[in-house]
Amino acid sequence: MKSDIYKTFFLLICGLLINCFTAPVLDAQIPKREFRAVWVATVANIDWPSRPGLSTEEQKSEVVRILDRHKEIGMNAIILQVRPAADALYSSDYEPWSRYLSGSQGVAPDPLYDPLAFWIDEAHKRGMELHAWLNPYRIRLNQDHELDSSHMMFDHPEWTFMYGGQTYYSPAIPGVWQFLTEVVIDVVGRYDIDAVHFDDYFYPYQVSNEIFPDDSLFERYGGEFYPDRKDDWRRQNVDTIIHRLSIAIKSTKPWVKFGISPFGVWRNRMDDPDGSETMAGTSNYDGLYADVTKWQREGWIDYLMPQIYWRDDHPVADFSTLAYWWNDAAFGREVYVGLAPYRIDRKSEFKLWKRDRFFLQQLSVLRSLDHIHGYGMFSSKHFFRDDLSRLNRKLQRKYAKYPAIIPSMPWIDNTPPEYPMELSSSGLRLKWKVKYVENEFDKPRFFVIYRYDASEERNLKSADKIIAVTGLHYYEFDKEIPKGVYRVAALDRLNNESQLSDPLVIQ
Repeated sequence: MKSDIYKTFFLLICGLLINCFTAPVLDAQIPKREFRAVWVATVANIDWPSRPGLSTEEQKSEVVRILDRHKEIGMNAIILQVRPAADALYSSDYEPWSRYLSGSQGVAPDPLYDPLAFWIDEAHKRGMELHAWLNPYRIRLNQDHELDSSHMMFDHPEWTFMYGGQTYYSPAIPGVWQFLTEVVIDVVGRYDIDAVHFDDYFYPYQVSNEIFPDDSLFERYGGEFYPDRKDDWRRQNVDTIIHRLSIAIKSTKPWVKFGISPFGVWRNRMDDPDGSETMAGTSNYDGLYADVTKWQREGWIDYLMPQIYWRDDHPVADFSTLAYWWNDAAFGREVYVGLAPYRIDRKSEFKLWKRDRFFLQQLSVLRSLDHIHGYGMFSSKHFFRDDLSRLNRKLQRKYAKYPAIIPSMPWIDNTPPEYPMELSSSGLRLKWKVKYVENEFDKPRFFVIYRYDASEERNLKSADKIIAVTGLHYYEFDKEIPKGVYRVAALDRLNNESQLSDPLVIQ
């Protein structure tokens, strides 16, 4: 009996000591600058709207609920699928309204509103970026999907093909390149998005026992330049659209970023000495004809976010091996990593997917690498699962304990904005003013609120002093404003941070 008491006491002391030593270490591992995104998929109503046919107010209510949840657990960016299948979740003169809003393609929300504009406004209020995710070539997922009579496919059936039971625009046709560029630039020009985002769908994933139908197009467009090298011609087609879009985006709004979230393997080492030590059945380069590291190396894109949706003991493509490989593929641009919380399942046959702690270890791996500065998680709805509430708490209280600033992109702009002025308090609200500037690069877009203890001699802009990031010119507390010294910094569109405002002491 007495030995049991001593054992219990010993374990209690050990636990306290572990907490004392590990808590500061964990805090030190939380970076001040980190991209923390979540994908909101609209195709097949995966994440939003939860089902087709919701009223405008129901759709808006779901948007607010999603944003509040992700802000609460430390996310600072939303990757919203606005063009899932050659359609639009925004007002477009090029393509019909998406079926995933109403259930029928071409039917506008009722009462009419612009979903993308609403998402942008609500995200920015919360100090969160909005990346517009477009799928370039997919037209319909199955042949039962009826297309609106206004669809471009009916004007140009020669641009399309069927493969694996789905319909696509061809990546090989110059008319498709031009049309897709117009669609993307329409979004960039009319909406205050922070980035254009593509995922891994370029040429379709290969279907066994089905030949890809592009022989005639190769003869027409590629045979003269790529004799007997159809794979190189296909890669050139994808290179062409990425390069065209890069130029068009920066010509329209130079501050809008261009990001790609490719399949998790560029090439296997057995196919290329520069490839990863993996044995994946497909790859970006050989299967999807997407030479994604070339785009990063050439500066055509601003970030890569490979989807490393595998566990660490995967026999063919394990997480850590790929994270380390992609860490060396930055080429002076940003690299984030796509993660798969959707795989966490207590009933999984794989041990490393049974518990959220194994998933969170992947965050620790990423934070140990010099050139990986964040992550995206697929997808939003899984953060509303009852069985993942523990993951939410761990993110909120430990791994994303402090709000993070999205990494800046100095190759686009590295001049910080002016600092906020006249910081004051009124009731439960801190407020400040900013100077008006015409240059879009220099306009304050978000604000970082820091709080210091009155006894601190120096006010450093460290991660553990950040209490909030907001897109408003004020910050409101739930109850009273806690005592301390408050200072505010401004962030511009590229997340360059200003100097601190003059201090405000709350006693």
